[in-house]
Amino acid sequence: MKLSLLPRPQLLAVASVAAFSLSSCVTENPYTGEQQMSKTTSGALGGAAGGAILGAIIGNNVGDGDAGRGALIGAALGGLAGGSIGNYMDQQESMLRRELRASGVSVTRQGNNIILNMPHDITFNTGSAQIKGSFSRTLSSVGIVLRKFNQTTVLVNGHTDSDGSAFYNMGLSRNRANSVSNALATQGVHPSRLVSRGFGESQPIASNNSAAGKARNRRVEIHIAPRS
Repeated sequence: MKLSLLPRPQLLAVASVAAFSLSSCVTENPYTGEQQMSKTTSGALGGAAGGAILGAIIGNNVGDGDAGRGALIGAALGGLAGGSIGNYMDQQESMLRRELRASGVSVTRQGNNIILNMPHDITFNTGSAQIKGSFSRTLSSVGIVLRKFNQTTVLVNGHTDSDGSAFYNMGLSRNRANSVSNALATQGVHPSRLVSRGFGESQPIASNNSAAGKARNRRVEIHIAPRS
């Protein structure tokens, strides 16, 4: 069966209604006074809009032309799915921030993904891929959270500065990523969730023309994403 799409103005209207129904779910940041939306609401908003459009199309084709009813059902289901993922990652982020407080590891949220930035000075000695003893305790804390929230994929990315050859840096970054990944597996994180990659000097986050910039570039990042 060939589906007939709704006219573009109707699709936009459907998405707008779904978005408006959730846009009131905002809170005021007590520190800045600005209105902000939680990641849960943001995920629900996106899911609702997408679900509404798909529901409208299906309703228009198989629901006696009732695009409106299809949109409402689609928005509800899409919003539930999107909000559930957002809430799941909200809880995980909160626990990571508690566990890693004062550890030197930064926790950054990008949409439904969480990024842990682990600087070189707390992770490895220069030129080594052997994890420092003090950092093992930090990884143990990360492992606790990843075991509790096990519906995620964990990408472990190694990075270096530009000192040395590109070939050497690629191998070093890969070995360091593997060391962190293996440590997490030892902590009980299932290996099927772990992907380790080395990027060498190819993805700097600061200039390599200064010692401070090089220090920032020597890092391991753990990217935590919901399983699709």
